[in-house]
Amino acid sequence: MRNGMRSRIDDRGLRIARGREATASLYPQSSTLGSGGFTLLELVMVMTIIVVLAAVSVTSYQHIQLKARETILKEDLRTMRRMIDQYAADKEKLPQSLDDLVNAQYMRDVPTDPITGEKDWVVDMGDDTVSRDGGTGVVDVHSAAAGEGSDGVAYQDY
Repeated sequence: MRNGMRSRIDDRGLRIARGREATASLYPQSSTLGSGGFTLLELVMVMTIIVVLAAVSVTSYQHIQLKARETILKEDLRTMRRMIDQYAADKEKLPQSLDDLVNAQYMRDVPTDPITGEKDWVVDMGDDTVSRDGGTGVVDVHSAAAGEGSDGVAYQDY
């Protein structure tokens, strides 16, 4: 009796194994016994998603980089204008150039324009109303960059 039952159990095990092999050969993607690789369609879908995410991140990075350069430009202009005012208050005359601010140690160095990458600031000269002797001096400073910022204002008007 035991042998009869054992043969039936073995027989059922073979039929189950045979059924799996038959199913695996008909549908290779659904086989858990087959290879563990990806189909070509799955790889193409993943690559498409990666390309879309990369394109979005590159444009976002470029926009953030431009905004950072504009922020640095505004801060540099604000600092130079403040230094012109301090120079005028201390020396009782306007500086003749931005180099006068460096020579008098109001600034360590003339900053580089972050938009153009050069030290090519546009200096507005005007009447020296601070000095008793009169004359002209640096009244304001602007960027020499052409074009508009992300806020629609020309760089020269910052």
